[in-house]
Amino acid sequence: MGSAVRTPGSAPPTGDPGAAAPARAPQQPDWPDLDAVAAARRELAARPALVGPRSVARLRARMAAAAQGRAMVVQGGDCAEAFGTDAETVRRTLGVLAGVATVLSRAGGVPVVEVGRIAGQYAKPRSSPIERVGDRTLPSFRGHIVHDHRPSAAARRPDPRRLVRAHDEAAATLRAVDAATAGRRSPVWTSHEALLLDYEEPLVRRDPVTGGRYGGSGHLLWLGERTRDPDGAHARLLAGLSNAVACKLGPDAAVRDVLRLCELLDPDRLPGRLSLISRMGADAIRAALPPLVRAVRDAGHPVVWLCDPMHGNTVAATGGGKTRSLRAVIDEAVAFVAVHRDEGTWPGGLHLELTGDDVHECVDDATERPPAGRATSLCDPRLNAQQALTVAGAISDVLGRTAAGPSAAVRGDAPVSDAA
Repeated sequence: MGSAVRTPGSAPPTGDPGAAAPARAPQQPDWPDLDAVAAARRELAARPALVGPRSVARLRARMAAAAQGRAMVVQGGDCAEAFGTDAETVRRTLGVLAGVATVLSRAGGVPVVEVGRIAGQYAKPRSSPIERVGDRTLPSFRGHIVHDHRPSAAARRPDPRRLVRAHDEAAATLRAVDAATAGRRSPVWTSHEALLLDYEEPLVRRDPVTGGRYGGSGHLLWLGERTRDPDGAHARLLAGLSNAVACKLGPDAAVRDVLRLCELLDPDRLPGRLSLISRMGADAIRAALPPLVRAVRDAGHPVVWLCDPMHGNTVAATGGGKTRSLRAVIDEAVAFVAVHRDEGTWPGGLHLELTGDDVHECVDDATERPPAGRATSLCDPRLNAQQALTVAGAISDVLGRTAAGPSAAVRGDAPVSDAA
């Protein structure tokens, strides 16, 4: 599933025999009805964008401050958002995000930009097209925008009508975000992996003022570890948008490929345009990250460096399923800050999978078995509120030293304006 040349979302033929071949687009569903996909794309194209060009520009201004060492970023939320998420669940998640932001702000001595994995994180990349659920082999769960999570062949059949429903769900979640943040000084911005092209492409809009194109599905869109091919359809899509964009980098990311991505996504070297999110694992980050930091810095790209200490530390749980060691998550986050301290660069913040629900999906030690009945994630394990605050607290000491250390050279004195 997912590595063939893209249909039906590829650009139409140009008629030029010398034109480049359509870009490859991995991780796309095997839709059973392409006519239904085309109909869903037409309906999405006719609907209002979920975010507007002015708010997209405001987030870029805040991300620019983070690129310059004058702010930090906390990005967090569900691994895979569920259709039907209620407003109270949204409120609890945003409460955890705000708590982590407060800890980082106190430690770093700068404002913190709050970005949710929210109102769009409905699609999931998978390492295998199939998975074992009990004694059954089924198509891997790829997110509610594709099919249902229930473990049956019928439930896992891709349904193009869910593309349109995802827009409805995202709009409802945005209303819940607005209600939960009413009266707050700082907004919460939306973000998700721009994975499912039959959803992302129809929601691209033209800014009536500048004439440029922006992604109307969320304020910040990112490329995943499995979709960051500089020649792929996902990277080409994001390269043509004015949003703040990001890219996940695993331990095998090569300097050459990262620099190609930087040139593609940030050719003008504009602060706030590009974030790089390392997701390397506690055992690999100290060796894998420094060469990338040095290369990007020396090439003059003013990126925001974020740490995702979750995805590189996923392990099989005792008794089945997946879990993450809280100790490993903390170790990677601390190592991330230490690397930037040593390189004289600014550790821009954290990217966490977290929830305000009463779950116990991550464990204190890798040998621990998660308590029965306290895992509700549709895909990967998330930090609960206390664990998320523990991660933030654990890096406070080293972050405080970094804020006054070599990275201070990249920091300006101008405050971050909430009206930016």
